Amino acid sequence: MPRRWRPAPLLAGSALLHAGAAAGVLAVPALWPWALGAVAANHALVTTLGLLPRSQALGPNITRLPAALEGAGGRIALTIDDGPDPEVTPRVLDLLAAHRLKASFFLIGHRAERHPALCRAIVAQGHRVENHGYSHSHALSLFGPRRLAADITRAQAVLQDASGQAPRFFRPTAGLRNVFLDPVLTRLDLQLASWTRRGYDTRTTDAALVLQRLTRQLADGDILLLHDGHAALSDDGQPVITQVLPLLAQRLADARLVTATMHQVFP
Repeated sequence: MPRRWRPAPLLAGSALLHAGAAAGVLAVPALWPWALGAVAANHALVTTLGLLPRSQALGPNITRLPAALEGAGGRIALTIDDGPDPEVTPRVLDLLAAHRLKASFFLIGHRAERHPALCRAIVAQGHRVENHGYSHSHALSLFGPRRLAADITRAQAVLQDASGQAPRFFRPTAGLRNVFLDPVLTRLDLQLASWTRRGYDTRTTDAALVLQRLTRQLADGDILLLHDGHAALSDDGQPVITQVLPLLAQRLADARLVTATMHQVFP
C-alpha cells in the first residue's frame, strides 16, 4: 500500500501560524506588521532547516542505520554518489569486489541514461542503484512541487530501465531540500536518505584526510558518503575514491564492521 503523507510537526505548525496570522490581520488590521514578521521568521527557519542535510524537521530522513541485532556484528552503509562515471565507476567496482564491500550507488539520471551498461554492472555485482535525481541541479531545493516530482520521477524511470532495479531511496543534490520534497517522495514511495558523515572527496585531494573524516568515531550504523562522479583527483591524478576504498576496507576490518546496502537494512 502507498504510504500516506503526514506533515512533520514543524510544517503543521507553520500552516497553523499562517492561518492564524491571516485571521489575526482580518480581525485587527493594525496587527499586520507583527503577523508579517512572524510569517517571515517562520519562512527563514524552514528555509534554513532545508539547508541542513541531516535535519529531520521537514520530514523523515535516514541518517544512520538501526543498530544491528545482538550477536549479529556491526554494519555500515557505504553510499556512493554522482555516477555512473565511465572512467571511475569501473575502477570503484573492481575495488569493491576485491575488498568484498557492498555499496548503494545514488546515480544521476542523465548520466545513467548515457551509461546504462554501468548501471547493469553495478547490479550484477550485488550492489544497489538508488535515485539522485535526473538533473542533479544545484537549484533542486528551489524547485516547486511539479518540477521536483518530474525530475525525481524521470530519474526513477531511467534507473529502473537501465538497471532492472527500482530505487527505493532518494538523496537530493548536496542533501538540500524544501517543504515540497517529503510529499513528493511519499507519493513516489521513496525514502529520503542522507548520511552520518561524508569525506568531501569531490574537493579534497588528500585521501588520508578523506579517510579521517569518514572514520572518526566509526561505529555500527554509520552511513558513509563518497563519490565516483565528480571525484577529486589526487596529486598523482588518481580519483581520490580509488585511494580511499582500500584504506577504508582495512579500517572496517579492524573495527569488525561489514558493509550492507540500504536495501538490505531497510527491506
